[in-house]
Amino acid sequence: MTQPNSRSSQSRAPQLAFALLLLLPLGFIGCPSSSPPEANEQKAATAPAPATPTPALPAFDGQRTFMHVSKMVEMGPRPAGSQELARTRQYIINELKSYGLKVTTDEFTAQTPQGPKQMVNVTAELPGQSQDVIVIGSHYDTKPFKEFRFVGANDAGSSTGTLLELARALSKEKPRLTYWFAFFDGEEAFCHEWDECGKPGAPDNTYGSRRYVAHLKEQNQLSRVRAMILLDMMGYKDLHLRRDDMGTRWIEDIIWQTAKDIGHGDVFIEGTEGVGGDDHEPFLKAGIEAVDIIQLEDYPYWHKPDDTLDKISPRSLQVVGETLIASLPRIEQRLQK
Repeated sequence: MTQPNSRSSQSRAPQLAFALLLLLPLGFIGCPSSSPPEANEQKAATAPAPATPTPALPAFDGQRTFMHVSKMVEMGPRPAGSQELARTRQYIINELKSYGLKVTTDEFTAQTPQGPKQMVNVTAELPGQSQDVIVIGSHYDTKPFKEFRFVGANDAGSSTGTLLELARALSKEKPRLTYWFAFFDGEEAFCHEWDECGKPGAPDNTYGSRRYVAHLKEQNQLSRVRAMILLDMMGYKDLHLRRDDMGTRWIEDIIWQTAKDIGHGDVFIEGTEGVGGDDHEPFLKAGIEAVDIIQLEDYPYWHKPDDTLDKISPRSLQVVGETLIASLPRIEQRLQK
């Protein structure tokens, strides 16, 4: 955000500094000290070391994120098992590899109300100083509709594009914890309503994230995961994000406070969002602390043909990306206490 009158204040700064210098007593400038040399040496020896500068945060680019969303929308509807989703997946993989990240895929067969469906989860790893892991995730499929053409610009183009840009922005960093950027297949239900089909133990949704957690258990890797941050539907041009009512409170506290600290408190507002199940739920059920960054209740185009690119704002993408990048060091610090 541009600070008001920043150019004029910067131009006056050298003049003010010079004026203050003139006001200093002459004895401060170039005059011998009245203290004996030994005292000066002792002061120099005991003077505190200069504070270590706070490292600059990686730069997040909302325009680049918007470009990713645009490319996915151009591919059309992207339901699980479709050629359009396969092209989207290859685009994701190519981007992640171009950032120098290690990319792995997990292909699996999901039993759905429409029969077996081949699905693929994608993970990019950013190694940290610790083997402990923070998962940052998004689903990359769109809900299948026969009645109309659904391109899912916000659901889930916005979160997929944001996750790609987070991976790029952080790719040259060496974080305290290892990051897994997880792209889940098959979040959307095949039946018309979210819980219309399926059973409590095998619902018609969250196929990819349920597989992700189960696969980690099989590989004895689940214990490494310390926290999970889910992105879903967070690119709307009139963006207001409330706390996920299922989420882990302390992670939400950090993210919402960080948003206020960096000037984004107008987007991360107080209140709760009735999310229901989403891709963070399998992690919560497995005992992993998790949150969902989502605008659902007051997004008027959810699962409608009007969920199109004109509803997405680069500024909204920028705000979410900046807030997460600024929040991650605080989350790491809390996890390593």
